This record gives sequence, C-alpha cells and structure tokens, in this order.
Amino acid sequence: LIRKEISDQQYQTWFKPILLLKITSSTISLQVPTKFFYEWLEDHYLELIDNTIKKVLGKKTKIEYVVSNVIEEEAKSVNPTNKINIEEKNTTKFDNLNRNYRFKNFIPGKCNSVARAAGKRICKNPGDNPFNPLMVFGGVGLGKTHLIQSIGNKVSKNNQKSVYYVTSEKFANQFIDSLKENKLKDFTKFYVNIDCLIIDDVQFFSGKSGTQDVFFHIFNHLHQNGKQVVLTSDKAPVDMQEIEQRLLSRFKWGLSAELQNPSFETRVSILKNKLYRDGVEIEDDVIEFVAKNINSNVRELEGAIISLIAQSSFNKAEITVELAKEVINKFVKNNRREVSIDYIQKVVSDYFQMDIQTLQSKTRKRHIVQARQIAMYFAKKFTKASLASIGTQIGRRDHATVLHACKTVDNLSFTDKQFRKYVEDLNQKLSN
Repeated sequence: LIRKEISDQQYQTWFKPILLLKITSSTISLQVPTKFFYEWLEDHYLELIDNTIKKVLGKKTKIEYVVSNVIEEEAKSVNPTNKINIEEKNTTKFDNLNRNYRFKNFIPGKCNSVARAAGKRICKNPGDNPFNPLMVFGGVGLGKTHLIQSIGNKVSKNNQKSVYYVTSEKFANQFIDSLKENKLKDFTKFYVNIDCLIIDDVQFFSGKSGTQDVFFHIFNHLHQNGKQVVLTSDKAPVDMQEIEQRLLSRFKWGLSAELQNPSFETRVSILKNKLYRDGVEIEDDVIEFVAKNINSNVRELEGAIISLIAQSSFNKAEITVELAKEVINKFVKNNRREVSIDYIQKVVSDYFQMDIQTLQSKTRKRHIVQARQIAMYFAKKFTKASLASIGTQIGRRDHATVLHACKTVDNLSFTDKQFRKYVEDLNQKLSN
C-alpha cells in the first residue's frame, strides 16, 4: 500500500530496509538500520505509516522502532546533566560516551593519520604510552569528538578501565557546583579515580583561573599515577590564549596531533560510509560531485548530503547530479565556507603581481616579505588552521614566524597608509 503512494526511490531508500519484528494486540515492532533512519521516518512518513497500518489491522497501533546497530540500554547510560554521582564507584556505567563513535566508522586519511594512529596505540596501553596526554586539535567539524570518543569506547571495552568523557564547559560547571555545595573534595576525588579522562574543547578553560587550577592538580595526579588523559582544542597549545603556562606545558608533554581538512578521496569515503550506515543508496557520480564541491569539513559534507536526500524526498525527485548541483548551490550560499590557505596565497600573489613560488621563497626583498606576511595574516584570520600549519603551507616557516607576521601587519596597518590600503583591498577580495 505504501509503495503505491511514493516514488520507487523513496520506497527503496526508506521502506525496503525495514524489517517487521512482531505484532501484538497493541504494538507493531519495526527494525530500522539507524537512529537517523527512524527519526527520518517519524518526521516525514509518520502519517502515511499510521494510516497504512490502520487500513491493514483495522485499528490505530503504537509503532515501536528497534535500531539494529545500537543497544538501547547503552544509549540510556549517558548522564544527561552536569551532575556527577560521587558515590558511584563504577564510572563506566555513566561514561557519557556515544556508542556510535567507533574507530570502524572513523574514516582514515592523511588528514587524520597521526591522531588516529596515536589513538589506537593508546587503546592498547592507556596511560602507559608516549602519548599522554594526547591533544587532538583542529577546526570545527573535522571529527575531534568522534575520534576521542572512539578512544574512550575502545579503552572501556578492551581494558575494563573506568572512562569519563566531559566537555570543558560541563567540567567547569561541575566545579562551580561543587564549590556552591561545599563538595570540592568529592569532586576532586571523583576525577582522580578515573583511569581515562577525556575532555573536549579545553580552549574554553581560557580565562577561568579557578577551573584551570583544579584541573592542573587533577591532571598531575592522573599523569603521575599512570592514568590516561585525552584532550581536544580548536587550536594548538602554542596558540591558546589566557591558559596558564604551567597547564600549557602539561599539554605538550605527550603528543599534539592536528586534524586537517579531508582530501577528496577521504571525503568520498566519509559520504559512502554515512550513506551505508543510514541505509541510503546514491550513485557514485552524485557522491563524487558532492565531495568535490564541499571541501571544508566533515560536518558540512554530511549536512550537504542530508539536504540532498531531503530535497529528493520532499519533491519526489530522483537523486541525480543535476539535483545535487541545485542543492549544493543553495547549501554553499547558506553556509559560510572557510577560505583555504591555498586560495589566500593565490589572491595575495595575484594582487602583488607575483607567482606563489615567489611568495613562498626565502628572499628577503621587502615587497615580497610584506606580501608573505599579509598572506599569513589572512590565513590566521580566515581559517581555523594552527600557526604551525599556516607556516608549513606558506613557505615552510615555523609558528613564531607566522605570529611575528601577524603582529607586523597589525602595526603597519596603523602606521603606513599605503600598507593599510593593501590590507583593506585584500580583505574585501577574500570576504566576498
């Protein structure tokens, strides 16, 4: 009955993968491939499903979805609040980990090879390895949270270790609550007994001296007792602002590994993996078109493919390259895309009428040095890349050179009218 009401592609995508598990007097149980799958059914086909079941069974019946690759009890184990139960001895029962974040669906590529390899090494001997702490850094949507939670899930499964994942914001809130409730001792006791502590977005500790102080002591205790610490940040430790030096020095004890934008081949693999997990089939030429045109980060890449599927379902249209072109054009307009360092170098080189090789060269000629400094300045302004990464891509300089370049551009913009015009012209070109 449903097949008569929808297109063949909609049927193949959203209904063929469904398995009927059982029917009782009050409930019909359906197995679906993923949580995303049943949420899509609920949002877009609920009325159609309800009406069809009523026609067949003669009455309205409650629908129960069973996700084939997610254990429901594990999903319920996530602690939904900032509060921590200090009396709970077995922290693995509420480790805050998302069970869907696994190494098997974290797509490997050159962009993440170092961080991924270090993460897998940690899982074999948490705390007893050269990567303690592991600091994973990079821009938004590149998979930092996925990777560190994959580490947590693997450590918990393989080593029977207590694991706890927390965002820096939640950690700070827990600390404040412990002060208000006079339970700082309990708060500290809880954290120092964790075998593998995973903290997301530690850059948000910036300016929070009390939080930094308590974390410093917790970190020291964990490290000295052979416990593993895994951290993420949107920037490298050397680029963090308002973080105490004693804490930054601890971050550098182990390994700082950057996640970069995925290559075309990796983007194709990411899309195919997502479509497979969501039970959706799309032709390779469409997948490759999306991968070529969305190259900023994984989050935007997956967002674009979801938008494409949505347009197909809403308009009852086949998913083709032509439809993908329409969707991608709208998607790009609605999402501010990060300007690449390569593009910045091209714009700056063209503006100063030189080639990119000259811009990146070792020459100390004043006009070339200034052009190079401006390119570094805009790379810092318009991208999420670390200073070290910017320096590497613009003539193999170090992070100190990039930092000096940014300060020089700021200073000359105030004191040199002609130089200020250069910066304003290029800012306009790069902002459009």
